[in-house]
Amino acid sequence: MSTPEAVGLSSERLKRIDSFIQAKYIDTGKLPCALTQVWRRGQLAHTSVLGSADVERGKPLKADSLFRIYSMTKPITSVAFMMLVEEGLASLDDPVHRFIPAWRDIGVFQAGVAGAFQTTRTKEPMRTIDLLRHTSGLTYGFQQRTNVDAAYRKLKLDGVDSEGGLKTFVETLGTVPLEFSPGEAWNYSVATDVLGYLVEVISGMPFDVFLKTRIFDPLKMIDTGFFVPEGQRERFTACYALTPSGKVVLQDDPEKSRYLSAPSVKSGGGGLVSTADDYMRFCRMLLNGGELDGVRLLSPKTIKLMTMNHIPGGQELVQASKSLFSEAVFEGLGFGLGFAMTIDQARTKNLGSLGEYFWGGMASTAFWIDPVEDLAVVFMTQLMPSTSYPIRRELRTLVYSSFTEAAG
Repeated sequence: MSTPEAVGLSSERLKRIDSFIQAKYIDTGKLPCALTQVWRRGQLAHTSVLGSADVERGKPLKADSLFRIYSMTKPITSVAFMMLVEEGLASLDDPVHRFIPAWRDIGVFQAGVAGAFQTTRTKEPMRTIDLLRHTSGLTYGFQQRTNVDAAYRKLKLDGVDSEGGLKTFVETLGTVPLEFSPGEAWNYSVATDVLGYLVEVISGMPFDVFLKTRIFDPLKMIDTGFFVPEGQRERFTACYALTPSGKVVLQDDPEKSRYLSAPSVKSGGGGLVSTADDYMRFCRMLLNGGELDGVRLLSPKTIKLMTMNHIPGGQELVQASKSLFSEAVFEGLGFGLGFAMTIDQARTKNLGSLGEYFWGGMASTAFWIDPVEDLAVVFMTQLMPSTSYPIRRELRTLVYSSFTEAAG
């Protein structure tokens, strides 16, 4: 760990991160915990560990605590698929039915309810790029917006809590129509779970085994996986939820959690448990153009492609989004192959850089990578939903206002 001044940051201003989060979120009970890491110019410039890993049992948060990262799983799955693209085993314009033949005739919703849907043919086939950029026409049941969403809830098609394995999940998903013809709009969805299934089919190895052998082991992400092994349970955090009445309640007890055993569906969209250290190693690999400590997962050209805006017509998320997902309400953002990114800095009305890319998880975890400033930030906590508080925006302001030297 370097001194912040050595990498163009102010020690005094970085302390604002800790004091702000402690006063506004930890002392008030709004967040149970907060773990922040700031990496710049090849050094860990700031880290802070605040609050409780388990409020009910009085366990303090530790630097190696384990967190449910939910949708921060998606960039990892996207990297896994792009590794196969680099090997020539798949391409971004491949129709998905090349790998899932039963999806060849999947239709687009017109009317009706589960069991009696009326559909029309898609204008274009769903392609693998649609899964990566969330333009597939798939959805999430929790959005509670349409009859298709309702069918997802009825069939338990959320990925994380689905039953029967990835193959069964995909087969059942193929019986429900799409929200729209692929490529016509952006809608946050189980698409990345399907992508995980494609990794399994194309590579010929179970999805979780692929991640472990091709990504986690090479990057020394020693604590990342789809469940918490028995020897690590003492480090597992509790997860909380903010109720409509404003009360914070226990959502998932770490001593009774479903994460204590292997799930039937290894969810590439939201199933992983990890640590701040592990996820920072993943971020550093991306920041370094696909390589870390002599291990290369992707080419810098592939990272560049993944972090371009791939929404059809060059639209922003606010223009293309069908759903009310939290990140889709901010102006100036596009979406690439597994990440959102800033495409118009002024319209974001926030500090940052053009081309920075990021995402977050349902329990309010977040990360972002800024290639312009050679910066990566990881933030871990455990509170649902991620829309509860504006901590992600506030953290950006606090980090960037600590700069004493700027490249962009």
